[in-house]
Amino acid sequence: MRATEKSTFEQDVLKSTKIVLLDVWAPWCAPCRGMEPVIEAISQETKSWAEVIKLDASIEMDLVQELGVSALPTFLIYKNGQIVGSTIGAVAKNTLLNLMEKAK
Repeated sequence: MRATEKSTFEQDVLKSTKIVLLDVWAPWCAPCRGMEPVIEAISQETKSWAEVIKLDASIEMDLVQELGVSALPTFLIYKNGQIVGSTIGAVAKNTLLNLMEKAK
């Protein structure tokens, strides 16, 4: 699991050859912090075919706005540079895994 920023977003997310779960979060967001163990587990379980990338909304406000994110946490699923799934808020691990599986 790694972080991205505006300057590396295209390479990290849009040009990735794997499915990408983009975790848009902020350090002050309690539900975001609560999702950290879930995101870490998903990262480990899917590392052969997907990548989990974190985007800190408190630092990358312009990019978050460009992505149309209005609530935290937001999870965006990318395939071949396109958003193919998303969900907002603290969700079950299986919800995220199912979204990622559908993108395969």
